[in-house]
Amino acid sequence: MSNAFDSEGEKVVEEVLRPKDAATLVLVKRDGDTPRVLMGQRHGNMAFMANKYVFPGGRIDPADMRIPVASELRPDVAARAAHGVSPARARGLALAAIRETFEETGILVGARSEKVPRTRAPAWKKFFAHKVMPRLDSLEMIARAITPPNRTRRFDARFFMADASLIAHQLEGAETEELLTPAWLTLAEARALDLPSITRTVLGEVEARLGGDTARPVPFYRFTRGKPVLIHL
Repeated sequence: MSNAFDSEGEKVVEEVLRPKDAATLVLVKRDGDTPRVLMGQRHGNMAFMANKYVFPGGRIDPADMRIPVASELRPDVAARAAHGVSPARARGLALAAIRETFEETGILVGARSEKVPRTRAPAWKKFFAHKVMPRLDSLEMIARAITPPNRTRRFDARFFMADASLIAHQLEGAETEELLTPAWLTLAEARALDLPSITRTVLGEVEARLGGDTARPVPFYRFTRGKPVLIHL
């Protein structure tokens, strides 16, 4: 279990930072013989997980909790995402995963619509410009993990999973700040890359669910009194 908490290459500091709420989206393509997941490599000059291959994701933004959607989270998914936070924040975390995927890869997860809301939030304004409304009903929450204490960056990350059939639009040649050359990789190809340990752990969750174990509990990796703890949601 402890491998899920490793932060290879991360600087250890004396101060214990409070983790920031974040969300990640694992998109899975199943249109061929072998499922593939969307990943990308982080820049080498980044302070957190430099050069690592990751799924798109990032911190929640206050605007994420106010965005209208084409469909809401299923009750069971919403309940898991809301463990320790309000239902509104849990919903916002799912939307953060969709927004970050758009910002980092140019992929819009949702449904086509001629009626989209107005917003002052820059990222969502760009999202809605493509006549797409975010969809939450087909998202699954498959894991949650908190970065170890005494790190320069700490996140309380929820990992959502969705089928690539939910992609409503993809920008051509999207420029991103965090992911380099996003690619669809088989699980074997992904595991051969330089991955954070939690990403490798989440790949195991993806594989189990693709294998038919869709009712499996959601693992939550965290620390209590400096020691790694695993519970299930």
